[in-house]
Amino acid sequence: MTTAHLPAPDPLAFQAAAQPDRIAIIDLVGGRRYTYAALDQAVNRCCAWLSSLLGDADGQRIAVMGRNDVAMPILHLAAARLGAIFAPLNWRLTVPELAFQVADASPALLLADAEFMEAAQRSAAGLAATRVMDMAEAFTAWESMTPVRPASMLTADRPSTLLFTSGTSGRPKGALLTESNLFFTNVNFSLMNRVNADSVVLCDMPLFHVVGLVTMVRTPLAQGGTLILSRGFDPAVTLARLSDPDLGVTHYMCVPQMAQTLRQHPDYDPARLRRLVALCTGGAPMPAALIQRFSDDGITIADGYGMSEAGTVLGMPISDRARIVAKAGSAGLPGPTLRLRLVNDDGQDVPDGDVGEIWINGPNLSPGYWNRPELPTLADQGGWLRTGDAARRDTDGFYYLVDRKKDMFISGGENVYPAEVEAAVLELDSVAEVAVIGVPDARWGEVGWAYIVPRAGHAVTPEQVMAHLDGRCARYKRPQRVIITSTLPRTGSGKVQKHLLRQQAADDMNPSNSA
Repeated sequence: MTTAHLPAPDPLAFQAAAQPDRIAIIDLVGGRRYTYAALDQAVNRCCAWLSSLLGDADGQRIAVMGRNDVAMPILHLAAARLGAIFAPLNWRLTVPELAFQVADASPALLLADAEFMEAAQRSAAGLAATRVMDMAEAFTAWESMTPVRPASMLTADRPSTLLFTSGTSGRPKGALLTESNLFFTNVNFSLMNRVNADSVVLCDMPLFHVVGLVTMVRTPLAQGGTLILSRGFDPAVTLARLSDPDLGVTHYMCVPQMAQTLRQHPDYDPARLRRLVALCTGGAPMPAALIQRFSDDGITIADGYGMSEAGTVLGMPISDRARIVAKAGSAGLPGPTLRLRLVNDDGQDVPDGDVGEIWINGPNLSPGYWNRPELPTLADQGGWLRTGDAARRDTDGFYYLVDRKKDMFISGGENVYPAEVEAAVLELDSVAEVAVIGVPDARWGEVGWAYIVPRAGHAVTPEQVMAHLDGRCARYKRPQRVIITSTLPRTGSGKVQKHLLRQQAADDMNPSNSA
């Protein structure tokens, strides 16, 4: 399907005309509230400012390095109206990592919070075409501009967003997303999770990630609901906000680690959270045991699956909590605008129950990567995005993520998918986090090592973990070694960086590295 002749969608302009006085954004950072009419005007002021600064902004990159702030969605929407490309950067990265992304994106403008200004300047050092500016000063500057709505008619296939993948396995890639891609992600997520004009969505997730920037921010704005934007995740503060009847939050999304943290917090009171239409999770498989615990508390957990290149892909049917529990461990059904295949190494579709690689087709898919001509485009792959994720499908059409294909290891000739072992370990209420990797072994080829973070205030031993797995996992799946640790290395979006754990394991196995 080509979108070259179609106009770029602009849901904000529609909502500003249809319900101008409806609250669009409650900015908990700066204490501001924007109606749809005011937000539309703020975006047009930003357009005027960007045009005065950059001239023709068409195709230019506008990078941002900052914590959650209302300035970011305004910049994102303004870039889309001008034909520019918005590139949010992960401020948690080191300067060398950021310098790679800045050099790759070559932005005309890099806006940074004051606390990240030094990192921004060092990251852009040597890039004469990149202008580095303070985010707060930029916001003040465009607020004083006369709003000007761009006159150019942009097409739906024009990229508006550059999202660098989280780099769980090495150097990140910049996925290009068009306004059409983002719109259909909004459609998928809203239909799966009943987001509509009455919805109030609290966003704690960082806006350099697809979940924060697209799923949590753009979806309620497209539907005419209300977005509550916070600075970030704080368990006690988040629980208070989710429980506050005056805020009236209906939807919240986080990674499973955050959901576990909320439930284990002393302030957790399920009775105050039952007004939520859905507590959505993604970024990693949600343990079936944790889904059961939330359901027992009367809270609807809607696990799902997505990625930077595709936005929302799978989701649970939240209207049927009994079915969610019955299918606990599943990432759900495909979104209404896309199609999925499960494919083996020979490119053949596998039957229900067998494991295959997820291939996706739909209008929400990135057309390709920025500045990476060596990588195949979506068109090169016949319109099917080959995700590298392994899953199986049951006879009802529900998909169960098994693991990343690259994370699978072979022990004694048997395939081991770490996510299955991790889910079994997380049944232990004393465990907060777990990551399983495959390491070389002279006898079995590879064996599993499990890195475990105990729940705060609880103790867990390797012996307890192994005893728990006895009878739950086949012997070849059980880790040969259990390491109790205080933290796991994670990306800014919360994904475990297993390549760092593999390096750590290699160092541990190398006698020359011992003291």
